Amino acid sequence: MTQDRLTHLENIIAGNQNRFYEIGKALKEIRDSRLYKLTLFETFEAYARARWDIGRSQVYRLINAYNVIGNLSPIGDRLPGNETQTRPLVQLDPVEQRKIWKEFLSTGMELNARNIKNFIDKRKAKENLKPTDRTGQISKEYMQTVQEMLNQVQIAQNDHWQKTSRQAALLWHRVIREKIQSKEPDNGSDT
Repeated sequence: MTQDRLTHLENIIAGNQNRFYEIGKALKEIRDSRLYKLTLFETFEAYARARWDIGRSQVYRLINAYNVIGNLSPIGDRLPGNETQTRPLVQLDPVEQRKIWKEFLSTGMELNARNIKNFIDKRKAKENLKPTDRTGQISKEYMQTVQEMLNQVQIAQNDHWQKTSRQAALLWHRVIREKIQSKEPDNGSDT
């Protein structure tokens, strides 16, 4: 009876292994298509928190995991089994992801997040892999937001900083710069 129960529980786990991928795919589409606006949320992050009780960091981890799996799936049958195993691969560009994934699988190491991370860290140290220059990679939404911000600066300048002070604008500029330079995403109240 105990063996039957173990088999049953393992089948449940195996049947849900790809949930992280499917959830990431759905969240990405909701974000990219701005479908969250249909539920009257101003931001995707607020939607995810209120509707699914998923914090900002986890939402983006799931979306990143979906992207990694989508990139790796054409090269083989064996893929990361959970979102945590995709995290070390997220930092690499798609070509490096596929190359390193093939190399990792060829080692025969146990498939777990720690082994994947250690393999990538050793590989980076050995070959001094540099992060891909992504200065040209910017989303349409981000560019629109930056353009809107620049328009507001122009309005404030034309108004001689009467409605928005130059000091306040510089303060917000510093806040945005610090957020961009931060290594960790803004987690809000994530635990």
